[in-house]
Amino acid sequence: MSKRILVTGGAGFIGSAVARHIIRDTPHQVLVVDKLTYAGNLDSLAPVSNDPRYAFVRGDVADLSNLRELFESFQPDVVMHLAAESHVDRSIDGPGEFIQTNVVGTFALLQAALGYWRALAAPQRDAFRFHHISTDEVFGSLGEQGVFCETTAYDPRSPYSASKAASDHLVRAWHHTYGLPTIVTNCSNNYGPYHFPEKLIPLMIINALEGLKLPVYGAGTNVRDWLYVEDHARALVLAATSGKPGETYCIGGRCEMTNLEVVEAICALMDELAPNGRIGPRRSLISFVADRPGHDQRYAIDCAKIATELGWEPSETFSSGLRKTVTWYLANRSWWERIRSGVYRGERLGVVA
Repeated sequence: MSKRILVTGGAGFIGSAVARHIIRDTPHQVLVVDKLTYAGNLDSLAPVSNDPRYAFVRGDVADLSNLRELFESFQPDVVMHLAAESHVDRSIDGPGEFIQTNVVGTFALLQAALGYWRALAAPQRDAFRFHHISTDEVFGSLGEQGVFCETTAYDPRSPYSASKAASDHLVRAWHHTYGLPTIVTNCSNNYGPYHFPEKLIPLMIINALEGLKLPVYGAGTNVRDWLYVEDHARALVLAATSGKPGETYCIGGRCEMTNLEVVEAICALMDELAPNGRIGPRRSLISFVADRPGHDQRYAIDCAKIATELGWEPSETFSSGLRKTVTWYLANRSWWERIRSGVYRGERLGVVA
């Protein structure tokens, strides 16, 4: 049965993957709402932009009056809330934007959704879902052992993770206090096509292609669980359409890697897929730099619940997903070169003076 899905932040990295998946692989309609800040890019939606089931509106999730108009005109069955400031380093430089978008914006969206939901007829009210997409960073940092799961206590360590933790709590409060049928998902680090170039994997790919230094924080021992973005998009739509209201689902890729291992794997792929005698072996470009302030040591996700209850499993290993990612960046220079020419040029962010 076709649903009408409103996706906030749908021009961003994960949001655009969700929109592309909805149009390509489901019968649903999608309305993307995005403010088009530095990380929002309509080029990421170009593959589906001509489909009659797709629509786009430029808007700010903190603008309550505009949100109410959008709910009234689109009449969504599902809201998937991905609009967020998301880069830890940028949150260190300027935390105010993170509070405004991630906390105030989530509050405004919840208020708009609540008013809309309360006015629905009974069958539509029962079927409506508000899905809030969050991060494993709200749980803090792990030691060498253990994993995050749906019952892990919150312990955010950066302005970014604190703002996401606040928004998670708001969503759960609107469910428990007002009955709004909400679902929360917390994911591990995403990677894949259309990833904004300031993030670790695309930055390393592009720098390696250009023969630039590959900056690795500290000793490169920080561990992340890597999730291919298209696997994540499948999980998100499944949670939004089949998840149980009030529940949380953790989504991970079962691919724990140190940052140095990730960079070394990229170097090997770049030497294979884009050899350059002038540059030489890419591993020689690795440069260790001062660590990020408050850098969490390790994240890992137990995704058994979504696997058991909803039947989701990641399709990509880190090896297969990384090869697809590197191949995409090599084949789509025009996408990232437009970003590099203006908004972001690869400079270091998040340095506390």
